[in-house]
Amino acid sequence: MIACMSSVQTSDFFDSSLSVIWSCPQVGDIHDAGLQARVQHKLDFKTKPVGSLGMLEQQALRMACILGTETPLLEAPQMVVFAADHGLAAKGVSAYPVDVTWQMVENFLAGGAAVSVLSRQHGIALNVVDCGVGRDFAVREQDPEHKLPQASEPRLWRRKVAYGTADCSEGAAMTAEQCAHALRNGAQLVKNLPGNALLLGEMGIGNTSSASLLLARLCGEPVEQVTGAGTGLNAEGLERKISVLRRVLDFHAGVSDPLAVLAAMGGLEIATMTGAVLQAAAERRVIVVDGFITTAAVLVASRLQPHVLQRCIYAHRSGEPGHQRMLAHLQAQPLLDWQLRLGEGSGAALAWPLLQSACTMLNEMASFESAGVSTKS
Repeated sequence: MIACMSSVQTSDFFDSSLSVIWSCPQVGDIHDAGLQARVQHKLDFKTKPVGSLGMLEQQALRMACILGTETPLLEAPQMVVFAADHGLAAKGVSAYPVDVTWQMVENFLAGGAAVSVLSRQHGIALNVVDCGVGRDFAVREQDPEHKLPQASEPRLWRRKVAYGTADCSEGAAMTAEQCAHALRNGAQLVKNLPGNALLLGEMGIGNTSSASLLLARLCGEPVEQVTGAGTGLNAEGLERKISVLRRVLDFHAGVSDPLAVLAAMGGLEIATMTGAVLQAAAERRVIVVDGFITTAAVLVASRLQPHVLQRCIYAHRSGEPGHQRMLAHLQAQPLLDWQLRLGEGSGAALAWPLLQSACTMLNEMASFESAGVSTKS
Protein backbone atom coordinates (compact mmCIF):
# COMPACT_ATOMS: atom_id res chain seq x y z
CA MET A 1 0.00 0.00 0.00
CA ILE A 2 1.34 3.45 -0.94
CA ALA A 3 0.84 5.93 1.85
CA CYS A 4 -1.20 8.99 0.88
CA MET A 5 0.72 12.28 0.87
CA SER A 6 -0.42 15.79 0.13
CA SER A 7 -0.03 16.79 -3.51
CA VAL A 8 2.81 19.23 -2.79
CA GLN A 9 4.69 16.66 -0.73
CA THR A 10 4.12 14.06 -3.44
CA SER A 11 5.54 16.34 -6.13
CA ASP A 12 8.60 17.22 -4.08
CA PHE A 13 9.19 13.57 -3.24
CA PHE A 14 9.05 12.33 -6.82
CA ASP A 15 11.07 15.25 -8.19
CA SER A 16 13.97 14.58 -5.84
CA SER A 17 13.82 10.78 -5.75
CA LEU A 18 13.53 10.13 -9.50
CA SER A 19 16.39 12.45 -10.34
CA VAL A 20 18.62 10.46 -8.01
CA ILE A 21 17.62 6.91 -8.96
CA TRP A 22 17.15 7.21 -12.73
CA SER A 23 19.42 8.70 -15.36
CA CYS A 24 17.55 9.85 -18.44
CA PRO A 25 19.10 8.96 -21.84
CA GLN A 26 20.31 12.07 -23.62
CA VAL A 27 18.67 12.75 -26.97
CA GLY A 28 20.51 15.18 -29.22
CA ASP A 29 19.37 17.37 -32.09
CA ILE A 30 19.61 15.49 -35.41
CA HIS A 31 18.66 18.40 -37.66
CA ASP A 32 21.03 18.44 -40.64
CA ALA A 33 20.19 21.11 -43.19
CA GLY A 34 22.67 19.74 -45.70
CA LEU A 35 21.28 16.20 -45.59
CA GLN A 36 17.73 17.51 -45.78
CA ALA A 37 18.56 19.57 -48.86
CA ARG A 38 20.25 16.63 -50.60
CA VAL A 39 17.35 14.28 -49.95
CA GLN A 40 14.83 16.90 -51.05
CA HIS A 41 16.80 17.43 -54.28
CA LYS A 42 16.79 13.67 -54.83
CA LEU A 43 13.02 13.57 -54.37
CA ASP A 44 12.38 16.56 -56.60
CA PHE A 45 14.24 15.00 -59.54
CA LYS A 46 12.50 11.62 -59.50
CA THR A 47 10.45 10.84 -62.61
CA LYS A 48 7.33 12.65 -61.42
CA PRO A 49 6.04 16.18 -60.98
CA VAL A 50 7.59 17.84 -57.93
CA GLY A 51 5.72 16.90 -54.77
CA SER A 52 3.23 14.69 -56.58
CA LEU A 53 3.67 11.79 -54.14
CA GLY A 54 2.57 14.04 -51.32
CA MET A 55 2.99 12.62 -47.84
CA LEU A 56 4.94 9.65 -49.17
CA GLU A 57 7.72 12.07 -50.06
CA GLN A 58 7.45 13.77 -46.68
CA GLN A 59 7.85 10.45 -44.90
CA ALA A 60 10.81 9.46 -47.07
CA LEU A 61 12.51 12.74 -46.15
CA ARG A 62 11.67 12.25 -42.48
CA MET A 63 13.10 8.74 -42.31
CA ALA A 64 16.24 9.80 -44.16
CA CYS A 65 16.75 12.55 -41.59
CA ILE A 66 16.06 10.23 -38.63
CA LEU A 67 18.49 7.59 -39.89
CA GLY A 68 21.02 10.13 -41.11
CA THR A 69 21.39 8.85 -44.65
CA GLU A 70 20.23 9.64 -48.19
CA THR A 71 19.39 5.96 -48.66
CA PRO A 72 17.32 4.94 -45.60
CA LEU A 73 16.65 1.24 -45.06
CA LEU A 74 14.28 -0.03 -42.40
CA GLU A 75 15.82 -3.07 -40.76
CA ALA A 76 14.42 -5.70 -38.34
CA PRO A 77 11.36 -3.73 -37.18
CA GLN A 78 10.34 -4.45 -33.59
CA MET A 79 6.73 -4.17 -32.42
CA VAL A 80 6.76 -3.87 -28.63
CA VAL A 81 3.46 -4.19 -26.78
CA PHE A 82 3.76 -2.93 -23.20
CA ALA A 83 1.19 -4.47 -20.84
CA ALA A 84 0.17 -3.64 -17.27
CA ASP A 85 -2.83 -3.32 -14.99
CA HIS A 86 -4.21 -0.19 -13.33
CA GLY A 87 -5.51 0.13 -9.79
CA LEU A 88 -7.85 2.89 -10.95
CA ALA A 89 -9.82 0.28 -12.92
CA ALA A 90 -11.48 -0.69 -9.64
CA LYS A 91 -13.36 2.63 -9.83
CA GLY A 92 -15.26 1.48 -12.93
CA VAL A 93 -13.44 3.55 -15.56
CA SER A 94 -13.50 0.73 -18.13
CA ALA A 95 -16.24 -1.32 -19.73
CA TYR A 96 -14.10 -4.48 -19.42
CA PRO A 97 -12.85 -6.38 -16.34
CA VAL A 98 -9.16 -6.24 -15.45
CA ASP A 99 -8.73 -9.94 -16.34
CA VAL A 100 -8.85 -8.87 -19.99
CA THR A 101 -5.29 -7.54 -19.70
CA TRP A 102 -3.69 -10.92 -18.99
CA GLN A 103 -6.11 -12.72 -21.32
CA MET A 104 -5.12 -10.43 -24.17
CA VAL A 105 -1.42 -10.96 -23.43
CA GLU A 106 -2.04 -14.68 -23.89
CA ASN A 107 -3.90 -13.86 -27.12
CA PHE A 108 -0.96 -11.80 -28.40
CA LEU A 109 1.41 -14.67 -27.72
CA ALA A 110 -0.94 -17.21 -29.27
CA GLY A 111 -1.04 -15.14 -32.45
CA GLY A 112 -4.75 -14.35 -32.39
CA ALA A 113 -4.90 -10.60 -31.70
CA ALA A 114 -5.06 -7.85 -34.32
CA VAL A 115 -1.47 -6.79 -33.63
CA SER A 116 -0.36 -10.43 -33.86
CA VAL A 117 -1.99 -10.89 -37.26
CA LEU A 118 -0.80 -7.57 -38.69
CA SER A 119 2.75 -7.98 -37.38
CA ARG A 120 2.92 -11.44 -38.89
CA GLN A 121 1.57 -10.16 -42.22
CA HIS A 122 4.19 -7.41 -42.46
CA GLY A 123 7.19 -9.31 -41.10
CA ILE A 124 7.43 -7.30 -37.89
CA ALA A 125 8.88 -9.03 -34.83
CA LEU A 126 6.31 -9.03 -32.01
CA ASN A 127 7.52 -8.48 -28.45
CA VAL A 128 5.10 -8.48 -25.51
CA VAL A 129 6.37 -6.96 -22.27
CA ASP A 130 4.83 -7.76 -18.90
CA CYS A 131 5.47 -4.42 -17.20
CA GLY A 132 2.94 -4.90 -14.41
CA VAL A 133 0.17 -7.33 -15.27
CA GLY A 134 -1.74 -8.65 -12.25
CA ARG A 135 -0.90 -12.24 -13.13
CA ASP A 136 2.25 -14.23 -13.90
CA PHE A 137 2.74 -15.98 -17.23
CA ALA A 138 4.10 -19.46 -17.74
CA VAL A 139 7.71 -19.79 -18.85
CA ARG A 140 7.81 -20.78 -22.50
CA GLU A 141 10.23 -23.13 -24.16
CA GLN A 142 12.20 -20.35 -25.84
CA ASP A 143 13.24 -17.54 -23.53
CA PRO A 144 13.85 -14.14 -25.20
CA GLU A 145 16.80 -13.54 -22.88
CA HIS A 146 18.67 -16.18 -24.86
CA LYS A 147 17.12 -15.87 -28.29
CA LEU A 148 16.02 -12.65 -29.93
CA PRO A 149 12.43 -12.58 -31.19
CA GLN A 150 11.66 -13.42 -34.77
CA ALA A 151 8.76 -12.02 -36.81
CA SER A 152 6.96 -15.37 -36.88
CA GLU A 153 7.30 -16.06 -33.15
CA PRO A 154 5.94 -13.63 -30.54
CA ARG A 155 8.11 -13.24 -27.45
CA LEU A 156 7.26 -12.47 -23.87
CA TRP A 157 9.65 -10.27 -21.93
CA ARG A 158 9.21 -10.40 -18.14
CA ARG A 159 9.78 -6.91 -16.80
CA LYS A 160 7.14 -6.84 -14.06
CA VAL A 161 7.68 -4.03 -11.55
CA ALA A 162 4.49 -4.71 -9.57
CA TYR A 163 1.16 -6.46 -10.02
CA GLY A 164 -0.44 -3.32 -11.38
CA THR A 165 -0.39 0.25 -10.11
CA ALA A 166 -2.10 1.51 -6.98
CA ASP A 167 -5.40 3.36 -7.26
CA CYS A 168 -4.27 6.88 -8.14
CA SER A 169 -7.49 8.39 -6.85
CA GLU A 170 -6.33 7.48 -3.35
CA GLY A 171 -2.54 7.82 -3.63
CA ALA A 172 0.29 7.74 -6.14
CA ALA A 173 -0.01 5.13 -8.89
CA MET A 174 3.68 4.29 -8.46
CA THR A 175 6.40 4.97 -5.96
CA ALA A 176 9.41 6.86 -7.27
CA GLU A 177 11.39 3.61 -7.17
CA GLN A 178 8.77 1.73 -9.18
CA CYS A 179 8.59 4.48 -11.78
CA ALA A 180 12.37 4.59 -12.12
CA HIS A 181 12.50 0.79 -12.36
CA ALA A 182 9.97 0.82 -15.19
CA LEU A 183 11.85 3.57 -17.04
CA ARG A 184 15.11 1.61 -16.76
CA ASN A 185 13.38 -1.56 -17.93
CA GLY A 186 12.14 0.15 -21.07
CA ALA A 187 15.54 1.59 -21.93
CA GLN A 188 17.33 -1.72 -21.34
CA LEU A 189 14.79 -3.64 -23.41
CA VAL A 190 15.44 -1.45 -26.44
CA LYS A 191 19.19 -1.99 -26.02
CA ASN A 192 18.53 -5.74 -26.34
CA LEU A 193 16.46 -5.48 -29.54
CA PRO A 194 17.92 -5.47 -33.07
CA GLY A 195 16.92 -3.21 -35.93
CA ASN A 196 16.44 0.50 -36.42
CA ALA A 197 12.66 0.83 -36.00
CA LEU A 198 10.54 0.59 -32.86
CA LEU A 199 6.76 0.26 -33.21
CA LEU A 200 4.83 1.06 -30.03
CA GLY A 201 1.85 -0.88 -28.71
CA GLU A 202 0.15 -1.29 -25.33
CA MET A 203 -2.40 -3.27 -23.36
CA GLY A 204 -3.92 -2.38 -20.02
CA ILE A 205 -7.52 -2.11 -18.88
CA GLY A 206 -7.91 1.46 -17.61
CA ASN A 207 -4.99 2.98 -19.48
CA THR A 208 -7.04 5.47 -21.51
CA SER A 209 -7.75 7.05 -18.12
CA SER A 210 -4.03 7.42 -17.46
CA ALA A 211 -3.50 8.93 -20.91
CA SER A 212 -6.30 11.45 -20.32
CA LEU A 213 -4.84 12.37 -16.92
CA LEU A 214 -1.36 12.89 -18.35
CA LEU A 215 -2.73 15.07 -21.14
CA ALA A 216 -4.90 17.10 -18.79
CA ARG A 217 -2.08 17.80 -16.38
CA LEU A 218 0.90 18.21 -18.74
CA CYS A 219 -0.98 20.23 -21.38
CA GLY A 220 -3.64 21.97 -19.31
CA GLU A 221 -6.54 20.43 -21.19
CA PRO A 222 -9.99 20.13 -19.52
CA VAL A 223 -10.31 16.49 -18.51
CA GLU A 224 -13.94 16.24 -19.64
CA GLN A 225 -12.89 17.20 -23.17
CA VAL A 226 -10.06 14.69 -23.44
CA THR A 227 -11.78 11.67 -21.93
CA GLY A 228 -13.49 9.16 -24.18
CA ALA A 229 -15.35 5.87 -23.98
CA GLY A 230 -12.16 3.80 -24.07
CA THR A 231 -13.14 0.17 -24.53
CA GLY A 232 -16.79 1.10 -25.01
CA LEU A 233 -18.38 2.81 -22.00
CA ASN A 234 -21.97 3.98 -22.37
CA ALA A 235 -22.96 7.59 -21.57
CA GLU A 236 -23.46 6.86 -17.88
CA GLY A 237 -20.12 5.06 -17.69
CA LEU A 238 -18.35 7.92 -19.41
CA GLU A 239 -19.75 10.43 -16.90
CA ARG A 240 -18.56 8.21 -14.07
CA LYS A 241 -15.11 7.97 -15.65
CA ILE A 242 -14.83 11.76 -15.99
CA SER A 243 -15.91 12.22 -12.38
CA VAL A 244 -13.25 9.79 -11.19
CA LEU A 245 -10.55 11.51 -13.25
CA ARG A 246 -11.51 14.90 -11.83
CA ARG A 247 -10.99 13.47 -8.33
CA VAL A 248 -7.58 12.13 -9.33
CA LEU A 249 -6.48 15.52 -10.68
CA ASP A 250 -7.72 17.24 -7.53
CA PHE A 251 -5.91 14.76 -5.31
CA HIS A 252 -2.63 15.39 -7.16
CA ALA A 253 -3.23 19.11 -7.66
CA GLY A 254 0.34 20.11 -6.79
CA VAL A 255 2.07 17.65 -9.12
CA SER A 256 3.42 19.22 -12.31
CA ASP A 257 6.91 17.87 -13.07
CA PRO A 258 6.63 15.37 -15.97
CA LEU A 259 8.15 12.44 -14.09
CA ALA A 260 6.16 13.24 -10.97
CA VAL A 261 2.97 13.33 -13.04
CA LEU A 262 3.91 10.00 -14.66
CA ALA A 263 4.49 8.35 -11.29
CA ALA A 264 1.40 9.86 -9.66
CA MET A 265 -1.15 9.23 -12.42
CA GLY A 266 0.44 7.06 -15.10
CA GLY A 267 0.78 3.33 -15.62
CA LEU A 268 3.65 0.87 -15.45
CA GLU A 269 3.30 0.15 -19.16
CA ILE A 270 3.38 3.88 -19.96
CA ALA A 271 6.45 4.40 -17.77
CA THR A 272 8.25 1.43 -19.35
CA MET A 273 7.29 2.71 -22.79
CA THR A 274 8.61 6.17 -21.93
CA GLY A 275 11.99 4.67 -21.10
CA ALA A 276 11.93 2.69 -24.35
CA VAL A 277 11.08 5.80 -26.40
CA LEU A 278 13.93 7.76 -24.83
CA GLN A 279 16.43 4.96 -25.51
CA ALA A 280 15.20 4.41 -29.07
CA ALA A 281 15.50 8.13 -29.73
CA ALA A 282 19.03 8.19 -28.28
CA GLU A 283 19.92 5.33 -30.65
CA ARG A 284 18.35 7.21 -33.57
CA ARG A 285 15.74 4.58 -34.33
CA VAL A 286 12.54 5.34 -36.22
CA ILE A 287 9.75 5.38 -33.61
CA VAL A 288 6.31 4.51 -34.97
CA VAL A 289 3.69 5.76 -32.53
CA ASP A 290 0.30 4.04 -32.40
CA GLY A 291 -2.67 5.66 -30.65
CA PHE A 292 -3.66 7.64 -27.57
CA ILE A 293 -1.77 5.72 -24.88
CA THR A 294 1.47 5.35 -26.84
CA THR A 295 1.34 9.04 -27.73
CA ALA A 296 0.99 9.80 -24.01
CA ALA A 297 4.33 8.04 -23.42
CA VAL A 298 5.88 10.13 -26.20
CA LEU A 299 4.41 13.26 -24.59
CA VAL A 300 6.12 12.48 -21.29
CA ALA A 301 9.38 11.56 -23.02
CA SER A 302 9.34 14.80 -25.02
CA ARG A 303 8.96 16.86 -21.83
CA LEU A 304 12.20 15.26 -20.64
CA GLN A 305 14.08 15.31 -23.97
CA PRO A 306 12.36 17.52 -26.59
CA HIS A 307 14.40 16.14 -29.52
CA VAL A 308 12.60 12.80 -29.08
CA LEU A 309 9.93 14.24 -31.37
CA GLN A 310 12.38 14.40 -34.30
CA ARG A 311 12.41 10.59 -34.36
CA CYS A 312 8.64 9.96 -34.17
CA ILE A 313 6.21 9.05 -36.93
CA TYR A 314 2.54 8.95 -35.91
CA ALA A 315 0.62 6.08 -37.42
CA HIS A 316 -2.92 7.39 -37.02
CA ARG A 317 -5.37 9.68 -35.27
CA SER A 318 -7.50 7.51 -33.03
CA GLY A 319 -11.18 7.74 -32.21
CA GLU A 320 -10.34 8.82 -28.64
CA PRO A 321 -11.17 12.55 -28.28
CA GLY A 322 -8.00 13.26 -26.34
CA HIS A 323 -5.74 11.93 -29.07
CA GLN A 324 -6.43 14.72 -31.52
CA ARG A 325 -5.61 17.33 -28.87
CA MET A 326 -2.48 15.49 -27.85
CA LEU A 327 -1.30 15.29 -31.46
CA ALA A 328 -1.93 19.03 -31.81
CA HIS A 329 0.25 19.76 -28.77
CA LEU A 330 3.01 17.66 -30.33
CA GLN A 331 2.50 19.32 -33.75
CA ALA A 332 2.13 15.84 -35.20
CA GLN A 333 0.56 14.89 -38.52
CA PRO A 334 -0.67 11.27 -38.41
CA LEU A 335 -0.59 9.06 -41.49
CA LEU A 336 -4.07 7.56 -41.15
CA ASP A 337 -7.43 8.75 -39.83
CA TRP A 338 -9.54 5.61 -39.70
CA GLN A 339 -11.21 6.08 -36.27
CA LEU A 340 -9.14 3.23 -34.83
CA ARG A 341 -9.29 2.86 -31.05
CA LEU A 342 -8.19 -0.71 -30.43
CA GLY A 343 -4.65 0.04 -29.33
CA GLU A 344 -2.23 -2.90 -29.15
CA GLY A 345 -0.03 -1.29 -31.81
CA SER A 346 -2.56 -2.22 -34.51
CA GLY A 347 -2.42 1.23 -36.13
CA ALA A 348 1.39 1.22 -36.13
CA ALA A 349 1.40 -2.15 -37.88
CA LEU A 350 -1.11 -0.89 -40.46
CA ALA A 351 1.03 2.15 -41.22
CA TRP A 352 4.29 0.20 -41.49
CA PRO A 353 4.09 -0.71 -45.22
CA LEU A 354 3.61 2.99 -46.05
CA LEU A 355 6.98 3.71 -44.45
CA GLN A 356 8.57 0.83 -46.32
CA SER A 357 7.13 2.19 -49.57
CA ALA A 358 8.52 5.64 -48.84
CA CYS A 359 12.03 4.27 -48.41
CA THR A 360 11.75 2.06 -51.49
CA MET A 361 10.56 4.99 -53.59
CA LEU A 362 13.44 7.19 -52.44
CA ASN A 363 16.05 4.50 -53.02
CA GLU A 364 14.82 2.82 -56.21
CA MET A 365 12.71 5.23 -58.24
CA ALA A 366 14.60 6.57 -61.27
CA SER A 367 15.59 10.17 -61.71
CA PHE A 368 14.84 12.08 -64.91
CA GLU A 369 18.51 11.86 -65.82
CA SER A 370 18.97 8.13 -65.16
CA ALA A 371 15.75 7.23 -66.98
CA GLY A 372 16.38 9.54 -69.93
CA VAL A 373 13.06 11.29 -69.36
CA SER A 374 12.72 14.93 -70.29
CA THR A 375 11.98 17.45 -67.57
CA LYS A 376 9.37 20.14 -68.00
CA SER A 377 10.49 23.17 -70.01
